[in-house]
Amino acid sequence: MGILKDAKAAAPDRSIVFMIIYLVGLSAFGSFVNDMYLPSLPSMRKFFGCTVSMVQMGLTTGMIGLAAGELFMGPVSDKYGRKPMLVGSLIAFIIASVVSVFSPDIKFFLVCRFFQGLGASGGYFLARSIPADIFAGRTLAKIMAVIGAINGIAPASAPVFGGIISDAFTWKGVFWALTIFGVVLLVFAPKFKESLTPDKRQQGTVLQSFSNYLVLLKNKAFMIHIFLKGSALGLMFAYISAGPFIFENHFGYSQTVFGLFMGGNAICVAIGSMVALKFKPLKNAALVGAIGLIVFAFAEAVVLWFFPDVFLAFELLFLPILFCAGMIFTVGNTLAMNEGRSTAGDASALLGVVGYIFGAVVSPLMGQGNILHATAIAFVVMPVVVLVMAILSYRLAPELN
Repeated sequence: MGILKDAKAAAPDRSIVFMIIYLVGLSAFGSFVNDMYLPSLPSMRKFFGCTVSMVQMGLTTGMIGLAAGELFMGPVSDKYGRKPMLVGSLIAFIIASVVSVFSPDIKFFLVCRFFQGLGASGGYFLARSIPADIFAGRTLAKIMAVIGAINGIAPASAPVFGGIISDAFTWKGVFWALTIFGVVLLVFAPKFKESLTPDKRQQGTVLQSFSNYLVLLKNKAFMIHIFLKGSALGLMFAYISAGPFIFENHFGYSQTVFGLFMGGNAICVAIGSMVALKFKPLKNAALVGAIGLIVFAFAEAVVLWFFPDVFLAFELLFLPILFCAGMIFTVGNTLAMNEGRSTAGDASALLGVVGYIFGAVVSPLMGQGNILHATAIAFVVMPVVVLVMAILSYRLAPELN
């Protein structure tokens, strides 16, 4: 209720409830595109007769599409508004998802995943840029925390639904379900009001709008915060891409049970996202989260390397890891968008792209050699990068108390 009151005070002429619900849907949609088909990865490897690394490339090509889509939509939406990007991206996703179901081989599917990423990029991108068009300060932080919480709840429910659907209808059923989700968002898109009014749009040509990327790349505080979130996402993608094979192949659980574990674990991301708001200044939450992340992720790496059959230790350590990651996501999202809100489209695009770069690099590496050892290495390396970024953020003057 407090979030709605703050939002109404900042934007009294808008349908705030519908806006927040729709943004939640967009944010969840972006998460579902990757997380819903995670339980299907082992069965897809058998279906296409390919290697683990090759089927994990579906995550990578999807993220490349997400990154490319955001880089394009940032300047274009700053020039022409958010709504045309919303409608166009949803249509592109729906077409790519339908085509992917008829993939004759893994290479064709990977191409479809790229175009799915292009279309799905609108969900992540607009869920960050639209709030920055309207809100600032602690109100923006609260909205971003809600979106961050949904980014925890969506992965919580996506693997559950994905596992159930995949068990019943194979991996193709998952992509039909994603298509329906996209259609629902498209049906309600006309009711969504344009958040970037003509007087706030970038002047000049679209090519000139792309020059805003250079301005943001020179902004030290902005860059620190997008790398803070991006490196935390790198750790998350190591967990996401390796998880199905560890839970299903190593420990022998079904796709449905894997989805339930992933779902329960991901709720910790939502809790951490909301707890971060208790810190003043907000950046302190990143330092606390980074310290916690490095402690528990290192412990998880030890379990993966030296005690690979102790499932209870493996599972329980993920809870504080994901909680700490949720804290970092709220800080990274809020401070980066607050710093770049004058060109929110470009800022949102770069914020997303850095995360996808980390994810695109990390995901296929999880399939190299012993997947437990590869995951352990990622759980040592990525938290160190997160901690460095959190320390750099802590040394900055507080931009949001």
